[in-house]
Amino acid sequence: MSFISLILLFVQGYSLVLSQTDAKTSEEVQGEEVKIEVIHLPEGCTQKSKKGDLLNAHYDGFLASDGSQFYCSRSEAEGHPKWFILGAGQVIKGIDTGMLGMCPGEKRKLTIPPSLGFGTTGKDRVPPNATLIFEVELYAVTKGPRSVEAFYEIDVDKDKKLSRDEISNYLKKEFERDSKNRDPSSHDAVLTDIFLKNDYDNDGFISTKEYNLLRHDEL
Repeated sequence: MSFISLILLFVQGYSLVLSQTDAKTSEEVQGEEVKIEVIHLPEGCTQKSKKGDLLNAHYDGFLASDGSQFYCSRSEAEGHPKWFILGAGQVIKGIDTGMLGMCPGEKRKLTIPPSLGFGTTGKDRVPPNATLIFEVELYAVTKGPRSVEAFYEIDVDKDKKLSRDEISNYLKKEFERDSKNRDPSSHDAVLTDIFLKNDYDNDGFISTKEYNLLRHDEL
């Protein structure tokens, strides 16, 4: 995935890929969890997915009640796998939970209770209070735009807050690495938008709290 796509994810604040409704979370519904069945596990797995990682995956959704398919990622974007940030709410809670600790090349079957899917209201072809089954296949795990590693890389003076100059310099390096001809004004536009949408207290810095939407324990 290109750096520009990562920056857009940072700026736009995580638009939903398969959005969750106002269903209660797992913390609010005691005893309900995702059932995980590993269908295929590749040999020599050295990298496992964690919260904040950028994942590339295909996933197909079925109703547990009758086995009918209500979603297929292969039918969109010319069949290309989906990119999303794990744990950021870009997919339903059950997928965010069920794809933790997954290896590239691994396939899983996830049985998701209504509380971690589309809840009591349902969505489109999913009726209310529906148990869902997702077949997921993970292709790649990469460092996400809100990762702890990215924060420390940008925070040159190690004061645990990101200044305009630090983010500007980081953007310049990544634009150069991206090696595409762009209008110089695009740098300033991206920088302005990052602060507009992330500097909530308007102090000119992005603090660990403002950056840490995914609640990394390390920050």
